[in-house]
Amino acid sequence: MHEKLEGITFILAASTAWAIEPVFAKLSYLSSDFIHTSFIRALFAMMVAFLYLKLRGKRIKVRKEELLPLAYIAIAGTAFADLIYFLAISQIPVVNAVLIGHMQPLFIVIIGSFTIHEKLSTYDYAGMLLMIIAGILVSSRSMENLMSLHLGSIGDALVLIATITWATTSIAMKKYLPHEDAGIITFYRFLIASLILSILSCSISIDLPNIWQIATGIVVGTGTIFYYLALHRLKAAQVASLELTTPFFAALLTFFVLKEMITPLQVAGILLMSCGVYMLSRREER
Repeated sequence: MHEKLEGITFILAASTAWAIEPVFAKLSYLSSDFIHTSFIRALFAMMVAFLYLKLRGKRIKVRKEELLPLAYIAIAGTAFADLIYFLAISQIPVVNAVLIGHMQPLFIVIIGSFTIHEKLSTYDYAGMLLMIIAGILVSSRSMENLMSLHLGSIGDALVLIATITWATTSIAMKKYLPHEDAGIITFYRFLIASLILSILSCSISIDLPNIWQIATGIVVGTGTIFYYLALHRLKAAQVASLELTTPFFAALLTFFVLKEMITPLQVAGILLMSCGVYMLSRREER
């Protein structure tokens, strides 16, 4: 019971970080761009993980067989998916990006059925259908757009690609790094990504980091550690369910800070998404 309570606390803290992160990123765009923001974010997230490991007296060392999955998580999850996610939020409302990003459980179930050969149940199919409908409602934003089949923008599509990619990294972590320290995974994820993003960033220009970029890195580094700590203590479906608090936090933050509005159709999407994750979690709870 104590471990479950810790897991719930960690995932709620991570959800708060995920909600704050895109708001800080969008504020950083006032004096920078998404590429430099991605680089500074990865750099400071890596520093947070390094400090976390040092405070706990942990060695920054991994086994050879763990290097490949760590490299995949870093390259696919951060150097690629995070980068196009930050490109997307420069074009679309933060709430759109956060809501579409939280369709990740849908893709974890679909991809997991092929890679780790998990049999899909009736609940899985029902959950997937609800989340697909939710995604359409979120990206459409209004009934007029929905009726005219204007189901989203290029920015929405970029977030969807990032979400699918994040799902593959979650499966890689669950399959190949189930017992690895949260700080180690976070450190290598952002270390490798920061090296790649530094090359891309410096090839464009060299800019001094602004305070919002640094804050984004600190927030996401802390949130990632909390996320992996939660995964070690809770079932994946429980983590996914609790992580759906992020859109609610993000909606409040973007309204007060960025003056972005959430539409009634998107509220319906949030509710359907919550129902979808509940359905996906039914199999694990049985």
